Amino acid sequence: MTAYEPPTALPVEFLSRIDVQAAILAHDFGTLFRLAKEIARISYSKIAAECGIKPERVGALARGEGSITTFDKIVTIADALRVPGHLLGLSARPWENSTPSGFADAISNREGEVRMQRRGFMRASAGAGLAAALPDLEPISASGKIGIQLPEELRRRAARLRRLDEILGGGDTYRVYLSEYLATKRLIDLGTCTGETRRALLSVLAEQAQQAGWAAFDGGKQADASGLYEASYQAALNSDDNSLAGNALAFLSYQKVSSDKGVGVEIARQSCRTIGPEAPRCVRALLYERLAWTCAVAGLVKETEEALNTAECALNENDDAPQPDWAVWVDVNELQIMKGRCWTELRRPIRAVPALENALSHFNETHARDKSLYLTWLADAYLAAGEIEQAADTVRCAFELSSGVASVRPGQRISNVVRKLRPYRTISEVAEVVELASF
Repeated sequence: MTAYEPPTALPVEFLSRIDVQAAILAHDFGTLFRLAKEIARISYSKIAAECGIKPERVGALARGEGSITTFDKIVTIADALRVPGHLLGLSARPWENSTPSGFADAISNREGEVRMQRRGFMRASAGAGLAAALPDLEPISASGKIGIQLPEELRRRAARLRRLDEILGGGDTYRVYLSEYLATKRLIDLGTCTGETRRALLSVLAEQAQQAGWAAFDGGKQADASGLYEASYQAALNSDDNSLAGNALAFLSYQKVSSDKGVGVEIARQSCRTIGPEAPRCVRALLYERLAWTCAVAGLVKETEEALNTAECALNENDDAPQPDWAVWVDVNELQIMKGRCWTELRRPIRAVPALENALSHFNETHARDKSLYLTWLADAYLAAGEIEQAADTVRCAFELSSGVASVRPGQRISNVVRKLRPYRTISEVAEVVELASF
């Protein structure tokens, strides 16, 4: 089996290119397929046949539409294209033992150079959003039986990586989070462990899937986000982690409500039922906040207020119990932001403006994505209150703050507010911001 040389095997000089190795390290198979066709002259039809992917799917990936996230398919691509396992975070593939030594030496000799140049390439490459300042991540691996300490190590690692989301957009973090999820999935699939350790690993996997799903959602990869949220929900159920199962549903509701209000609200309600009243207070606050948002989008005023009040009661509880890291960011200021967003959505500017103004006064501009987003809701609230010039000035601030942020959401929100401002473009402040947003 290892003697077979597929027609899609990538030549050593191709695999030694900086752009190719950057695409491989980022699991950006669409870019890899495109470069293989353009430079190595390997057709999409050959790639499709060897990788077990429909030809039209290969073409779509090469155009930047979608991504490959399943472990089995990544392994198939590695074998079909003869990509060394370590470049993808995999163990050495069976065929690598029969690879000519010159090939292996050439790849090895290039690694130091690649490591030095990788960040510069990613900064310049339009297709690679991974921030240049991110450190290289050494994958966690385990041989033989997996001990109970590994899930906790992975959870601490997930908590550290979660801090990236505070300053970077999903376009920067998605592939990092996805790689972590795939590595843990591989451990579960191939490792041996006790039932207790397996449940702990599945809980970590659910958490990592949510991180990757959120980054996909933030970066505009909606199909990937849905798939990861659903995978997270199943992993959480299998690990008996009701809090993470409920949070997976809350993520889904947040995504679905924009296309189907009724479905979004029902999923959010189910998320709150799933966690139950004994869930950690930050978890309850987070999920009831998201229920409030879906109700606001659906125009349900009473239900929105009830959910916000429940979230506030949870936050105000005197409970010193440990809170999961993925929920501790929910605090009084975050709740004020959500109140302001909900009341803006419900066209209640007298309630929305004070909540948003107060919360944003405490918001650091290093959190550029989030602050620019929240400023758009403040601008929207000003507009609903008839404060046209103030709305224009606020959306201008949002536009300037969002520059360079690897997230699709600020731009979508800014476009929405600017569209509402257009009828007032005879006002100089509005005319300026409309012109600014048109570039």
